[in-house]
Amino acid sequence: MAGHSKWANIKHRKAAQDAKRGKIFTKLIRELTVAARQGGGEPNDNPRLRAAIDKALANNMTKDIIQRAIDRGTGSAEGDDMEEIVYEGYGPEGVAVLVECMTDNRNRTVSDVRHAFNKHGGNLGTSGSVAFMFHKQGRLLLPESVTEEAAIEVTLEAEPEDIVPQSDGTLEIVTSPESFGAVKDALTEAGIEPLSSDVGLYPDNYTRIDDVELARRIIKLIDMLEDLDDVQNVYSNADFDDAILEQLD
Repeated sequence: MAGHSKWANIKHRKAAQDAKRGKIFTKLIRELTVAARQGGGEPNDNPRLRAAIDKALANNMTKDIIQRAIDRGTGSAEGDDMEEIVYEGYGPEGVAVLVECMTDNRNRTVSDVRHAFNKHGGNLGTSGSVAFMFHKQGRLLLPESVTEEAAIEVTLEAEPEDIVPQSDGTLEIVTSPESFGAVKDALTEAGIEPLSSDVGLYPDNYTRIDDVELARRIIKLIDMLEDLDDVQNVYSNADFDDAILEQLD
């Protein structure tokens, strides 16, 4: 498995921008509530909730707000009218894009998502058109100071799927969604703090982007999608060249 952490870095910068506007809190609370409603309020028994809590804490959400969101989910008091939908499409030059949404109005959401694709040179696809390219995984990025041997030793019993050296000297641990929490706990107990960690949809293969204008068009599309209130997450198989990222910064 080749190492691809650059898109995760772009996502991280985008998440920081959203946090300043407060939008990401709304999306995190929505995810916490739905995860708790579907799988129960105990994080150790609900991998999706565990990942949502970790993400909320990483974005400086207080434990009280997290617990209230979980309580809403387990009590089924609010959010029961929210529907989860995944839209599939193609960005400029055929880049694959998956859009995870939570909505109480399917017609509004699909209209907004389609408009974003059309405006930035893409198109909304049919169900199954790109989903087969992606798989749900946990990913944890470890600092350069952690060796591959140390990572294997620490996480072996938690059964990660892969440990992938990155071009910048960091390590990326790949897990199943179910083992994500156990792997993260093992790292924490060993005193290793991941630089980033998340459970999401990741492509089996990436499309290399080495043209700055194409990269800008793809990022504008993803930015517009992420800014939609009903959109929770956006995933792409775009892999941006380092030199391109420097020009975009």
